Amino acid sequence: MTAVSQPAALVISAPPQPSLPVRGTAARFPLRRVYCVGRNYAAHAVEMGHDPDKEPPFFFQKNPDNLLSDGQDFPYPSMTDDLHHEVELMVALSGGGRDIPASKALDLVYGYGVGLDMTRRDIQAAIKKAARPWEAAKAFEHSAPCSELVPAADIGHPAQGAIWLKVNDDLRQQGDLNQMIWKTAEIIAELSKLFELAPGDLIMTGTPAGVGPVQRGDVLEAHVDGVAAFRTTVI
Repeated sequence: MTAVSQPAALVISAPPQPSLPVRGTAARFPLRRVYCVGRNYAAHAVEMGHDPDKEPPFFFQKNPDNLLSDGQDFPYPSMTDDLHHEVELMVALSGGGRDIPASKALDLVYGYGVGLDMTRRDIQAAIKKAARPWEAAKAFEHSAPCSELVPAADIGHPAQGAIWLKVNDDLRQQGDLNQMIWKTAEIIAELSKLFELAPGDLIMTGTPAGVGPVQRGDVLEAHVDGVAAFRTTVI
């Protein structure tokens, strides 16, 4: 008979497990890591001063506890006077591995949502100029307001459909999922060459053109056709 080991005692209390709500159930999706794809729409690459030709994707990360869901307001962060919105399709994984072929990648997807990659653009500009990491610009507290997740079993795997963001009912960003340079399966395949993916990982897949600043009091509405939508107020 095999002995069952007991979990080790912790020297401090364990932090809460970050998680997201799932449509149609009271159960939640536990978060492990949050990966983000940079410049994955051609028009956005151009507006940020880059060549839109297909080149290997690059990735950065947010922290799982940066996500803000359940209809909460978004607190305007410190240390910035130029806070920008970036609306993105989110992909939640129920499986993982290394060197995953694109042909098998969608089998690992639990579901989808829509989120905002909020960015302290002034800080980002300074650290890009100094060739330093992006965390201070991208991975601050509450930097990813988002919707609930919707299981792929209910909606399939969206490859096209409008993605947009309104600020105070003014349409700021508008695109289509079919404009992504790297598609969902390709993103998973490329990411798995760099990291061992696992259940609980979340991928933010890039933003269409139209990024811009927000102010305290603004109401942001994010939407992906056939997937999800949500609103948050900047406070």
